[in-house]
Amino acid sequence: MNVLGEKTEGVVDQGIGRVKDAVGGLTGDMGMQAEGKVDQLAGMARQEFADLYEENEGRIERAVTFVRERPLFSLAIAGVVGTIMGLIFIPRRKG
Repeated sequence: MNVLGEKTEGVVDQGIGRVKDAVGGLTGDMGMQAEGKVDQLAGMARQEFADLYEENEGRIERAVTFVRERPLFSLAIAGVVGTIMGLIFIPRRKG
């Protein structure tokens, strides 16, 4: 994903939305005004998504690096977590 491109497109969408909102307000075209508000919200959402992706991309990269550097320890962690989840979620039979 091109984070910078998504952020840029979000800013452009917001700008287009503001223009549509203003033109719709001046001409009394409520449809255009509503479309402008939707475009503004879509632009803001696109920017927020790009920010979240960028933040989590670093976490994923650190996790991959950890697993590559310590494969046996990572396997042990996965085994312990799997066992705990099994004990929690698998129903026990009453004898």
